Order: sequence, then C-alpha cells, then structure tokens
Amino acid sequence: MVFATNNQHKLEEVQQLVGEGFQLRSLNDINCTEDIPETGATFEENAVQKSCFIYERYKIDCFADDSGLEIEALNNEPGVYSARYSGSRDPEVNLQLVLDKMKGITNRKARFRSVISLIIDGNAYLFEGTADGEIRHEKAGSAGFGYDPIFQPEGYDITFAEMDMVQKNRISHRGKAIARLVKFLDSF
Repeated sequence: MVFATNNQHKLEEVQQLVGEGFQLRSLNDINCTEDIPETGATFEENAVQKSCFIYERYKIDCFADDSGLEIEALNNEPGVYSARYSGSRDPEVNLQLVLDKMKGITNRKARFRSVISLIIDGNAYLFEGTADGEIRHEKAGSAGFGYDPIFQPEGYDITFAEMDMVQKNRISHRGKAIARLVKFLDSF
C-alpha cells in the first residue's frame, strides 16, 4: 500500500501503527518526485487531493493524510497551514512562531487533527482522529517531530516529544485515524 508521503518520521510512525500485515511504500518508492498540491481549505480536502493525485497518475491504491495543530486561542491556527505556518517548511521556525504568538495567552487549549483519505479501486474513504491537549510555554523532549515538543496531550504531564513512539501512537491523532483505517482494511 502506498502512503503518499516522503516524510520519513510519518512513514515510520504509520508503519509501526499498521503493523507487519501491511508493507507501506512511500512516494520515493514509486518514483514520485512531483510536488503534490495541497490547496484545500480543510484537512479533508488536502488529504483527498493528495490521494487522488497518486491514484490518477500511478493507478495504484493509496492513502494520504493531512494533519495539523489547531489552537483555540489562535482561531484554530495553524490548522491546514501547520507545515508552513511561518511561510517556511522549517518545523523549528513554525514551532517558534506558535510560541511567540501564544506569549501572554492563558487559554492554551489545542488539538492535533488528522484526516486520512484512502482510495481503493477509485473509491475514496475518510478516517479522522484527534488528540486534545494544550500548548506548553516552552519545548520539552526530543522525540517526534513538528509541534510535538510543545503539545501536551490531555491527561498527561509530558509532551508528545517526551513519549516513545508506542506511547504516542496509542493516543495521537494519527494513531486514532490509522486505527480506523486498519479496521476498515481488515474488514474490506
């Protein structure tokens, strides 16, 4: 199954989630070097856009995700722009922009959201997962990627970046969406 990503962190995370029953291939594995458009206004639109792009050009079943951080006090920003919030694709620059914008704000509520679009035989299916939590005042931890060092999930006193992959995958937005995807594939 092709996972429409070249993000090695995501690929490793998702491969662990789907287990040995599915062998994931990345965009590199199918020689896709094109920049896949993400021009949608929602996670759903972007996920579908990416999976359709691969299905239409390569005629293979695939899935794509679009995920991001939504911060209540910032009107759900960065949202669909999470990967390029600062205008840069540099995760450290994006994370620092969030911390700067959150200075002095007491409402720290946030959630990670992931939407997966699966295309099998030309039919699209959507799966969603969320993880509620809050934004820390400073970074903590070195695991994970993106905003993980500043996101503390509800019910925990550590960030995603302080968790090992197994612990994070059990409660993360992507983990929940992938679990729904795998359940669907197992019953397909």
